[in-house]
Amino acid sequence: MGKVKNTTRAQESTNAIERLYITMRHLFNRGFYKPSGVSGEALRNALLLLRPEIYGSIAEEKAELNGLVYVLERLPEGIEQCRFINLTSDEGYGTSHFKPIIPPKRRRNCYRIDHEQMNIEITRGRSDIYDILTHLTFLFIESQKICKRVLIEDTDKTIRDWDKLEAAVKKTKLTQAEKEVALIHVANILGRSFTDVREVYEQFSTQRNPERFLKIVYWLGKLAIEEETTGEKRAITFGVLLRERLGHHIHGERWANTIKEVLTKNELLQRPIHIISANMHSVMNSLFARKALAKEFPDKDSLEIYEALSSSKNEALREKVINMAKKNGMISIADVSGTNIDVQIFDMAKLGQDACCYDLPKGIPEDEKPVIFVMDYAFGEQAYETIDELLKPYKIKKKEKVLMDVASISIMGKAGILEGGKGDLMIPSAHLFEGTADNYPFKNELCAKDFEGYGLKVLEGTMVTVLGTSLQNKDILKFFHESTWNAIGLEMEGVHYQKAIQSASKIRKSIREDVKVRYAYYASDNPLETGSTLASGGLGTTGVKPTYLITDKILEQIFNT
Repeated sequence: MGKVKNTTRAQESTNAIERLYITMRHLFNRGFYKPSGVSGEALRNALLLLRPEIYGSIAEEKAELNGLVYVLERLPEGIEQCRFINLTSDEGYGTSHFKPIIPPKRRRNCYRIDHEQMNIEITRGRSDIYDILTHLTFLFIESQKICKRVLIEDTDKTIRDWDKLEAAVKKTKLTQAEKEVALIHVANILGRSFTDVREVYEQFSTQRNPERFLKIVYWLGKLAIEEETTGEKRAITFGVLLRERLGHHIHGERWANTIKEVLTKNELLQRPIHIISANMHSVMNSLFARKALAKEFPDKDSLEIYEALSSSKNEALREKVINMAKKNGMISIADVSGTNIDVQIFDMAKLGQDACCYDLPKGIPEDEKPVIFVMDYAFGEQAYETIDELLKPYKIKKKEKVLMDVASISIMGKAGILEGGKGDLMIPSAHLFEGTADNYPFKNELCAKDFEGYGLKVLEGTMVTVLGTSLQNKDILKFFHESTWNAIGLEMEGVHYQKAIQSASKIRKSIREDVKVRYAYYASDNPLETGSTLASGGLGTTGVKPTYLITDKILEQIFNT
């Protein structure tokens, strides 16, 4: 008999991701689980085997601080204090006295019901659930590390460092000396240096809650200690309505119908429509900023203008651009559907004299001038739900169904790059769905040549649509990059967009078969490089140049068709 070939780390990691998702789906169907129970242990073991780059030292004895910052920026403030976490559908909490808690880096409505319970509204599909459960599993692992370090073996007594931290947290205000003493105790509890914890303390500190980091460590440890000593378990539940509604496109349908109503009202539904998935500022600024701010920036190039507009200090400049856009055919649709996807519609037939920074070819009839439709970023599987609903025929009351004249669909996004650095560009020729053999080749109207000569590295090839950015490790990514898949990057929406576009254009025939497709991404991180993952921080102004370069190339093609 021949030797049995050992599995590689990439294969083990792929299996771990598969186990995570199968377990999560099982728990969702079941309706609840306890992180310290058998089901929770299956999630923890799979995550520890996987050891995603974004969670750094999750499998080590010391605490993972960058991962903690990353996770808590995407979960509601105070979640570490809650024993019960409920994932619910949109059940009308917005009409109650409860004020929504919205995490800074993930738009989801969360409600603190009482001192023990946090409810999180899920309106963006399964990807949102996977994202939250992965982050909660990370938090549980970190809380167990604290518990193991502070509980004296075989007793319910705690070490001196913990007692001192508890005393500091219970004080109303700490002096500088008391704060530093508390941080020394925290450093010992977490197995990290004083410098490490002081840096993270500053990141978490706010004017309203300066000692937030100390409280986070205390509550993570406190709930784990109580679980160990009193048997009071933490629990995560999934609401009945959420389980009933998930997968039925309730929010996506509501979102799409609102948009089609606005298009119909403004007689735009059957004009050539160019859909762009991007942020809520780059297309508007590209169209109007240079003309709107000609007095403020008479001799400056457009990049300096865009960098100024990206600064929160320049609210007055942004307002000036918005006002110019509104006077020249921009319609804004704030989301009320629960998708958290706002929309801007630009009617190119309403452009005033010398208002727009791009020129349409002369002689185009008014009813053939393009309509540019910009939607904010979708999240994972939500991309399929929203585009699938948007591209369906629209029934105006009892009349026949009306088909939209969708001329092009452009996707500009952030992605992890596998060869290069932050701000570099990726132009996909196909999307590959992680964990399956599903692949979606397409003709991209954009190519690497369009972006040459701008000082940015440009890669062209396959991109992997991953089930969650927080579940990737170097072994999997090296396999995708170095094997014949020849992957150049990873993102979360490409397959879902393309699946909806292909079904609408090739099978359902609800949009033209020759619809033009454009995909371009700029690198938010390089998960193959230590210190360059998403947990290492944001792009800052590094993202301004690639964002506007991609936007410019998309708009050039729209205006020249």
